[in-house]
Order: sequence, then structure tokens, then C-alpha cells
Amino acid sequence: MKKTILSLAVLAVTCFSCSTKNDNFAIAKDSIGELTSETQLKDLETVFKNDSIVKYVPGGEFTVSIDEIEIFEKGGSKMLTLSPANVMDSTSVIKTVQVFDPRYKSDKGISALSTFKDIQDNYKISSVDNLINSVIVSVNELNASFTIDKKELPSNLRFDMSLHIEASQIPDTAKIKYFFLNW
Repeated sequence: MKKTILSLAVLAVTCFSCSTKNDNFAIAKDSIGELTSETQLKDLETVFKNDSIVKYVPGGEFTVSIDEIEIFEKGGSKMLTLSPANVMDSTSVIKTVQVFDPRYKSDKGISALSTFKDIQDNYKISSVDNLINSVIVSVNELNASFTIDKKELPSNLRFDMSLHIEASQIPDTAKIKYFFLNW
């Protein structure tokens, strides 16, 4: 009888721990880790309790951009940069998240280390915007934008901003320069 109760207890603990697993590095349409599109600035200390948060301090304009909050791992590596809708309002939500840490991944494995082929194979490309030094690839399914440096493109696409660049013209091996979530 004791073995049966012990076995059931071990099984229950195992099942419970598997079902409540929290992936602190998962990217979804309206969330990244424990941060959601509804998280307010005042809640950042709780969400990133094990990390370092660098916020704008009046008078320190030369250290951090006025509209950015940087999140660093305790070891010092940069994980995220957050841009709130209203900087000086503690009830403001985050409007943009820039992803630096490659541990943050979508359910389809897209991270800051992904290539254009990875994005195209897993998501529908919503648009491609031609800028001066880069192209912005947007994926509405994730509310994400991926910046690809024009150095990754064929030479005939690099210098003319009036060209309409199609997804089919971007090489599969093109690396992501910047990865943003836009809420």
C-alpha cells in the first residue's frame, strides 16, 4: 500500500511539474518570456526580478536613450531593449521590444540568430520595406520585424531605395541584424 501511495505521489509531482513549466524565453504574438503587451512599466521589477534593469534617469541623457529600458542578465549580457509608449508614466505599457538574447525563441524556433530562410520557412512574410542601409521584413503572425543589412543582399539591390524588394530576392543565408516585437 505504501509503495502504491508513494508511486502515485511521485507520478503526480512529475506530471504537475511538467504541466506548469514556464518558458522564460518563449516568444509569442503578444508576449516574450513573462513580459506581455499588457505589462506596465511599474511591473518590470517583478517580471525581471533576477535581471538588471537600466532605465532613463533625468540628467543622464548621455548614458541611455530617453525612451529605452535595457534588460541585462545578471552576468552582464544584454537581453532586451524595451521602448514604452510613455516614458515617464509608470502605468504605460511597452510598445516595442528589441531582442538580443538568442535564447528567446518563437514556437517555431525563430531567434536573433535565425536567417531569412528560417523566417520564410516558418512564417508568412507580411511585407518587405526598403530602407537606406537595410530591409525590414515584417511578420504579422508574431507582431515582429526583422532588419536585414543590405550588405546581405545582391549588389544590384543595395543602393536604390526606390526598388520594390520582394522576399524572393533576399538570400536564404541573410542574417538578422535586429529583431523587434511591435505591440
